This record gives sequence, C-alpha cells and structure tokens, in this order.
Amino acid sequence: MAMDLSFACTMCGDCCHNLRLPLSVNEAIRWLERGGDIQVFCEAMPWPVEPSTDDGQVQHRRMRSFAADSGELPIRVMVTVAAAFEGACPHLQPDMRCGAYEARPNVCRIYPAEVNPFIELMPAHKACPPEAWAADRPSFIKGGRIVDSITADLIENSREAAVRDVPVKQRLCGNAGFHTASLANEGFVTYTLPPHAMLDELRRALDPAAPAAQAVQWRILSNRRTTVDTLNSVGAHAEMHAALLPTEGYIPLFEAN
Repeated sequence: MAMDLSFACTMCGDCCHNLRLPLSVNEAIRWLERGGDIQVFCEAMPWPVEPSTDDGQVQHRRMRSFAADSGELPIRVMVTVAAAFEGACPHLQPDMRCGAYEARPNVCRIYPAEVNPFIELMPAHKACPPEAWAADRPSFIKGGRIVDSITADLIENSREAAVRDVPVKQRLCGNAGFHTASLANEGFVTYTLPPHAMLDELRRALDPAAPAAQAVQWRILSNRRTTVDTLNSVGAHAEMHAALLPTEGYIPLFEAN
C-alpha cells in the first residue's frame, strides 16, 4: 500500500546535532569555505561480474560508485563526502533556527525525506518528535509521493549530483591517497584532513583537466575476522580494522567477531 504521511518541523533542533551530512562536492567546498569540517567515507562492494540490469538497487549503487581492484578481486568503491560535527551544527542558533538557512545543503532542505529511492521514510528512524508526524500536520507524502514539488525536485537534483560527482570522487581518492575502504554494509573507512588541505584536494579533484593519479590497489578493512578471511580467500587485499593509517578511521556497523 502506498504511504501517506503528515509532517511539519517543530524546531526542536534534534536533527541538527551530532551528524555527518552527505554533501555534493560543490556543497562540501562551500561548507569548508564557511569554516566547517569535512570527512570522506569509503566503502567497497565486491564486483566480480556485472549484475543484471533488472536489479534496480544494484544499478543504483553502480551509478554511484567507480570500478577498482583489491588484489585480484574487482570491486566498486562508493565514496561519500560529509559535513561532520559533534554536538550542535555550527550554524544552529540558540533559538534553533538555522544561521545559514539560505545556503544550507540539499540534505537539510530535503529532510526528513530520503534521497535513496530504495529506503522508505520511517518516522521512528528520524530525530523528530512524535508531534511532528501528527495527523493534523500538513501532508508530506501522499500515495507514496512527496507532496511538495520543490522538495521532490531537490531530491532528484541530489540523486543526479551523486552520479555526476563519481569521477570527481575518484580523482579525489587518487590524488589524496585515499585507497582503503570498508566492506559495504559492514562499516565505513573515514578520511580526515585539516580543513584547508581537504579544501585543496576537493578543488583539485573538480578539475577534469588536472593529471589524475595512477590507478592503485585498494585494501578492504573489517572488524570481523571471518570477513577478512573470506575476502582474502577470493584474492582481495583485506586486513583487520586495526591496520589504520594516520588519516584513516573505521566506523563499524556491527560488533567485532
């Protein structure tokens, strides 16, 4: 059954705390120029053969990733550029209003909608209080479709930017030496640079005429020994998550085993 959902912001500010906001490359540059911090998240998907074009979810991930190799294993690498902050967003004012409202990223303009078409909007998974979803609030989704045309257009723009940014992110990883990823759906390998250095790398990656770094081998990190052993058994270069470089971090989605 198609979803109907009501929603209106209550100005609680909960959705503006302790976040990693996925941004387009251009949005990330603007975020850094306003004094924020950016992290780069890398995850790898084993890709030994091309899947059926009938699988919409797989094709969605394919369009948002680039081809690479980990040892003898063909993979695709998905890169997310995110605004990162602990506590309140640096633009959140004491009255819970956004101090950069006109320049806020698309992900903030779209919230609480999902950009990924294969993820259903679940109020329980959002930071908003129950009253934000009360039946007397304005209609947000009707018959499974976003009611507001501006929000719907922003979602489409975000999806297009994610595909358009793939070669930029590939150049970013090659130029900046980001060559480690997590196994998709297990966690994330994160890269953190000083803001000025990250800004330089993003600007350099935006230039398609700039010399690209040579293709390199990717390694895959996991906090699960069974995952590492399985990946190595099929020819990948996999290591436990403790084998981090100084610029790298690891965020697991599951407990180690």
